Amino acid sequence: MNGASIRAAFSHCVQQVHNYDYHHYLCLLHLPPSMRKAAFALRAFNVETSRALDVTSDPKIGLMRLFWWQEAIDKIYSGKIIDHPTARALSSVVSEHKISKTWLKRSVEARISDASRQDSDIPKTIEDLEQYAEDTQSTILYMTLQAAGIRSTMADHAASHIGKGSGLLLLLKSIPYHANHSGRVLHIPSDIASKHGLLVTGNGRSEVQMESGEGISDAVFEMASVASAHLKKARELAQTVPKEGLPVLLPAVPAQVLLDTLQKRQFNVFNSRLARGIHGISPLWFQLKLSWYAWRGKY
Repeated sequence: MNGASIRAAFSHCVQQVHNYDYHHYLCLLHLPPSMRKAAFALRAFNVETSRALDVTSDPKIGLMRLFWWQEAIDKIYSGKIIDHPTARALSSVVSEHKISKTWLKRSVEARISDASRQDSDIPKTIEDLEQYAEDTQSTILYMTLQAAGIRSTMADHAASHIGKGSGLLLLLKSIPYHANHSGRVLHIPSDIASKHGLLVTGNGRSEVQMESGEGISDAVFEMASVASAHLKKARELAQTVPKEGLPVLLPAVPAQVLLDTLQKRQFNVFNSRLARGIHGISPLWFQLKLSWYAWRGKY
């Protein structure tokens, strides 16, 4: 691949993250310039896989996109050239930084498993969703740390908690979208749904009903509390994380913003405020908050 092709590929990645993952786009701007190319390529990869089902009305086509990415990862590690800008950028990052193939594969396989679930296959426990968040969100932070040359068990430990907390909160935020597009709530586990009177079972299948507003808010509160505990644990580790790793963990900030907005709206995920600005606050206020954390070396 020539230099112009690589530059175009990375420019595409930046635009993808800007358009579809804006809060993380702003986080990445606080990374040192030497870290940004790899970070944007990894986030763009996450955009591609997370949106695979959203860009088509046919779930089978969405699954085909994910299977394509599964094969693309194998081709990247075999040194084959792929005619796709995000794949080209990712290939460059893998070659330069020796990114772990395991993490990339785990991310795509988790998306495929989630997309393949049948109507009756709602997650059974919150631990199932924590694992999904780990596989799809924490792995991006692990790879970003790896690309930056940061080898730290404590940084990885903090990244794990941030990914789990962020992932759970993003799943909660996505509930209205899935309810409107498929008529189903996909990401409230059956044990929590049952506890709050939301689980309906019949004809060999189970689903989460939407009629009980208070029950849904109670279920969201319980899940958000687990996410909050993960963010708290991540912050408790901050003093043990290498200084150069702190900017990589800034995604804890938008996760906390989303958690705070949920709390202010009594954990009603259908409150229109959540869709305004960035996780319910103005873009300017979000950027000021993010800049304050970055300047203080916190997350």
